[in-house]
Amino acid sequence: MSKKKATMAIAYDFDGTLAPGNMQEHQFLPDIGMTPSAFWKEVHKTAHEHQADEVLVYMNLMLRKANAHGVPVRREDFKKRGKTIQLFDGVADWFSRINGYAKTKSVDLKHYLISSGNDEIFAGTPIANRFKAVFASKYLFDVNGVAQWPALAINYTTKTQYLFRINKGVMDISDNASVNKYVPKEERPVPFENMVFIGDGATDIPCFRLVKDQGGLSVAVYTPNKKNGKAKAQRYLSEERVHVVSPAIYTDGSELDTIIKAQIDLVASRHTLGGLLKV
Repeated sequence: MSKKKATMAIAYDFDGTLAPGNMQEHQFLPDIGMTPSAFWKEVHKTAHEHQADEVLVYMNLMLRKANAHGVPVRREDFKKRGKTIQLFDGVADWFSRINGYAKTKSVDLKHYLISSGNDEIFAGTPIANRFKAVFASKYLFDVNGVAQWPALAINYTTKTQYLFRINKGVMDISDNASVNKYVPKEERPVPFENMVFIGDGATDIPCFRLVKDQGGLSVAVYTPNKKNGKAKAQRYLSEERVHVVSPAIYTDGSELDTIIKAQIDLVASRHTLGGLLKV
C-alpha cells in the first residue's frame, strides 16, 4: 500500500465567501467618497456602454476616482485598506483547524484564493499568508510603487483557468504553455476529485460547475441573516450547479466545518482504498 499522502485543495472566492460584501467597500470606497451602490452602478453603466469587461472597468474606475480625490494608490495604501476588512465568523482560525484535521487523516491539504477582487487589498488581510497561491486581479505599479493600470483581471470565466493551474501544479501565471500541456490525470498533483471550491455568487458559477462535473465538491455559501442570501444559494443547488449550500460560518462544529471534514474523510478513504487495490 502506498504511504504517500493524498493531496487535496480547497479553492475559495473572497467577496461574500470569506468576508461580507466586496473588499473595495470596506475602506476604499469611503476614502473616495462613494457609496457601493453608486460605484457599482457606474461600473455596470460603463461596461455596458463600451462593451467592456467589468473587472477591468472597476479597476480603472478605482484609479480614476482616487486620482480625482487625491487618494493615494501605492501598494502599501491598498494593503492598509485590507486590514480593515472584517472576516466571517471562524475564518481567522479556520485554516489552522482544518489543516490540523486533514493531517490526522494523512491528507496534504492546501488552500488557494481565486478572486476578481484586488490582490493588493487582500494582501492586508490577516489570512493572506494562509494560501499556497493567490490568484486575484492586480495592478501594475511604477518604480515608485504607484498603481498605473490593471496588470491582471480575473473574471467569472477566467477563474476556471486557475483551477486547472492548481490541478496541474502550475502557479506561474505567465506560464501558459505548462497549463495547456497535456498531462495524464494520474500524474496531476491535485486531482479534480480531491478539489473543493467554495464561492457565493454568479461569478463563481463556472468554477462551481467545473469542479462538480470533474468529481470534486462545490459549495455555495451565503451571508448569514442577509435578505435573499440563502434563496440565491439554494437556487444554485436546484440548478445542479453545486452539491451543497451552507451559511458562511467557519467556526468549529459549524455546518460548513462538518461538510469540509466529511470531504477530507472521503478523500482519505478513497486514497487508502486506491492503495489497497494496487497491492
